[in-house]
Order: sequence, then C-alpha cells, then structure tokens
Amino acid sequence: MKVEYNNLYTHFIFTTLHRLPLILEDNRQRIEKYITGIVNHHDCKMYAIYANTEHVHFLVSRAPNMDEERLAELIGNASSHFINENQLCIGNFDWQHTCSAFSVSKGDVKKVCNYILGQKEHHHKQTFAEEYNEFIKFYEQTIQCIK
Repeated sequence: MKVEYNNLYTHFIFTTLHRLPLILEDNRQRIEKYITGIVNHHDCKMYAIYANTEHVHFLVSRAPNMDEERLAELIGNASSHFINENQLCIGNFDWQHTCSAFSVSKGDVKKVCNYILGQKEHHHKQTFAEEYNEFIKFYEQTIQCIK
C-alpha cells in the first residue's frame, strides 16, 4: 500500500573510523552540503546537520520507502568517496562500519535541530564519548505503556 503521508524523523550520528579527528573546520560546510545533497536526492529532507571533527549529527525526515540502514549506507559510501576524491582530509577517510539512528517525534524536531546546530558550543562542555553514552542510556530506558 502506498503511504500518502509520513512523519519519519531520524537523528543519525556517523563517526569517523577509530574516532580520528579527520573533518577539518575548513571543509566542514562542504561536507555538510554534500551530505545534504545526498539526502535530498533520495526524496528525504535534511532539517539540521553539523560535522564535528570526529562525528556528524544530522536530522532527516525519511521517505516512506527509505529505511535507516539504506539511507545510512548511501550517505556513508557517497560521502567517504567524495571526501577522499576531493582530498578533504589528510590520509584516507572512512566512517565507522556502524552508525546510530534515533527516532524523533515531530514535537521534538525543533529541539533536536537546535541541539545539532549547537554542537560546536556543546562539545566545549562535553566530549563525544560522554555525549554518546548519554544517548545510549536515554534510548535504552524501558518505557512502560499506561493501561
């Protein structure tokens, strides 16, 4: 059955291989624009993106025929090829072989966008490892339905 309307928001976190600080500030916006282009090309919409030196956060609304794993694979493959072909980092660039994808409700889209766009300031206070552990702890919490 064709989906006429969808509300499929996903917050992705991609990490550089071995968490090496390979994304340089000089190339950050170029990488963000390229990833945004990949998202838009596949009938999805980018809401916010920020490329830190060793990881990238982005929030997208996905097309109903695009699952998280397929979109992550398309973005990961194309962006690493783009970064290497354009020599946007020293040495060979690659992402970790896994990423994280967190569902986001429509009511939280603005809050997540602000969080992503505030990454530069955020990481003056908290490391990526601390940030990531908080995400995992939050999303692993057991949710009980009320009867």
